Amino acid sequence: MIVCRILTTLVCFVSFIGESLADNYPSRPIKLIVPYPAGGSTDIMARALQEPFARIIGQPLIIDNRGGAAGTTGAAEVARADPDGYTLLFANNGPVSIAPLFQKDIAFDPLKSYAPVSLISKAPLLLVASEKVAAKNTEELIAYARAQPKPLLYASAGPGSLGHLSTERFLTEAGLQMVHVPYRGQAPTTLAIFASEVDILLTTASDTMNEHIKSGKVKLLGVSSPGLSPVAPGAPLIGKALNGFAIEAWFGILAPVGTPEPIIRKLNAAIVEAVSSPELRARYLTYGVEATGSSPEQLRSIIAEEIPQWRRVIEERKVKAE
Repeated sequence: MIVCRILTTLVCFVSFIGESLADNYPSRPIKLIVPYPAGGSTDIMARALQEPFARIIGQPLIIDNRGGAAGTTGAAEVARADPDGYTLLFANNGPVSIAPLFQKDIAFDPLKSYAPVSLISKAPLLLVASEKVAAKNTEELIAYARAQPKPLLYASAGPGSLGHLSTERFLTEAGLQMVHVPYRGQAPTTLAIFASEVDILLTTASDTMNEHIKSGKVKLLGVSSPGLSPVAPGAPLIGKALNGFAIEAWFGILAPVGTPEPIIRKLNAAIVEAVSSPELRARYLTYGVEATGSSPEQLRSIIAEEIPQWRRVIEERKVKAE
């Protein structure tokens, strides 16, 4: 009985401390680590969040670019940071859900090292084909690929990238074999599909890709979102041809594990308000992503559910990140 009372008292005390910290939080600028170099799409998205988030939370948001090791260098730094709400990670599928499946000596656990805060945005992948591919949608692509004497070529932004794994999953579900042609980043893959160096590509949207689609040099065959997406209005769903096929790139904010719950709630409320503004939503659409907030629990579920899915793809397709 005495032990129970002591435990109850401790729980109440910890809760009181957490609430007190949140009352005074934040009292100084917040650092947001972007695990990629400055100037990339993730960095641009983070910088677009700076002003509206800072206005709501009442302190500046400082962007700190820490690229390296497929994003895991920056991710590891946040995992080691003090859990006080002043160091956050601008995360996505890559360093959190995919890279740890390839890097054996990873310095963090994606499910144990972080306290999820909120989604920031999500983006479907566009299934595009070069102009020489005689197909207008996913069904026709599958039929076309099966009729060819040689396997088609598909591009990716590199071994182990989201586009690489997503295409391998697509091939499994479609019952196809294609030859992987890896490039160094997204920009070269856009040039490759435009020049018909490869036949298909699963990639996130970009201004350049949209221009190629409008010109007719690249064909938009489908979109990987579970429902119609404002990123690609009117694009047919890949999931209609391959039942249940749905993949989205996600971007979100993670804090170090142990960050007090009241601080997580305060951060979540500020982020959800920021990404709900019409101005930021419109701006994000120009980047090829849909601004969307979430609860911490929803972001945790996304991460927990997709890790075993990507592990299965890697094992079944014998994918190597090299």
